[in-house]
Parts: sequence; structure tokens; C-alpha cells
Amino acid sequence: MIYAYLRQMPEGNTISDQQGHILSFLLAKGLIVDKEVVEYSGKTHRIEDRKKFQAFMHSLQEGDSLIIDALFVLSHHVEELIKIITCMLSRKIDLFVASSKICIDKDTKIVEVFPLLNDLREAQKAKSNQIGRPKGSRSSSKFDVYHPRIIALLREGLSVSAIARELEVSRSSLKDYIESRGIRALVDGSWMEISQSEDISEVDTTLLICPFEQEQEQKLKGEQP
Repeated sequence: MIYAYLRQMPEGNTISDQQGHILSFLLAKGLIVDKEVVEYSGKTHRIEDRKKFQAFMHSLQEGDSLIIDALFVLSHHVEELIKIITCMLSRKIDLFVASSKICIDKDTKIVEVFPLLNDLREAQKAKSNQIGRPKGSRSSSKFDVYHPRIIALLREGLSVSAIARELEVSRSSLKDYIESRGIRALVDGSWMEISQSEDISEVDTTLLICPFEQEQEQKLKGEQP
């Protein structure tokens, strides 16, 4: 299975931006995505708080591939990225990074990934030293909390006017939000919204050689008398 993974973050690239980069990469490589996955969370959310993301990662099986726009989509924290990539490599899951036009697979050594992590760190450092809002970034919106609900209602066939009445908000403001966040693209896609309540089937964790499981096992051993 080939999964395209996108992450909706108020302070990051929009879903439509990520889709565009991934689509260009797919066309260049002649690949076809079997399932599209989207997560709603901010960049400050740590991996231990993103339970549905962990469940999705653990549901991937040997031979699966994951396509992302950029590494920061997985996490903004370098130490977490190392864990995620190590987990994927140990389970023979390929990771395609569209913006860098690279593939991280079972033959890739973790030391080969360090330059990419360093680039991410330098980019974050540059942003932290930047005065004012980064170019191309979008401010948060009062509609962000309704993001999943808006998508669900659009899928049900409701018009923008009907959704505005449902949420008791301005129709024109809602229309601007839908257009600026590229929400129509989500409605037309086959998305697995991992921020929502639907269950994600997990593989047997005893088969995983993964830092997430190793940490959990160590914690459990430490709690035992």
C-alpha cells in the first residue's frame, strides 16, 4: 500500500500546498497513491500526545510506502523524527519526501538522514530569528476548531450557506476560510481523518521493532515491583 500523509497545521503549509507537491512527485515517479491520510494538529503537539498518529504508523506493514511533502510534516522535533524514521526503516517501510525528491528505504543508513535533519534544524533556527510572520504563513482562524466539522458537512452535500447557519457564523467569512485553507480538496479526496474517532486497525505490537514500543516496554518494566 502507498499512503500519502498530510498534516493540517494552522502554522504550516496548507493541505492543498502539500497535495500539490506530492502530486508533482507522484507524476515524476509514476506512482499511484492507494490511501490518503490527513491529521489535524499543531506543531507544538508532541508525539506522545498524537495517539492516532502513532496508531496509524503502527498499522503500516512491511512493504508499505509513505509519501510526505517534507519531514516537518511528521514532526517539528528532530529527536522525534529520528524515532519515526528508525521505526520505519526497521520495519522495511519506505518513506518518500516529495520536496526533497528522495526515498528513505531499508537500504538507507540513519546517518544518511542526518543532513536532512540538520537542514530542518537550520530552517527552524532561521524562522526563530525572523522578525514578523514568515512569508507565506497564515494566521490562525476562529474557524480552525470547526475544520473537521466543515469537511464532514461539505461531504454530506451541504452548501456553504447551510454550514454557516449550522455553525452560526458569517457565510462570507466561512467561504473565505474554505477557499484559503483548500478545504474543497479534502472533500474530493479519500481521506482517513486520524484526528477523528474512527478506529484504525493496529498490527500485533509484538512484531514491531520500533522505538515507540521499546520505550513503552521500558516504562512498563520500570513500573513493575
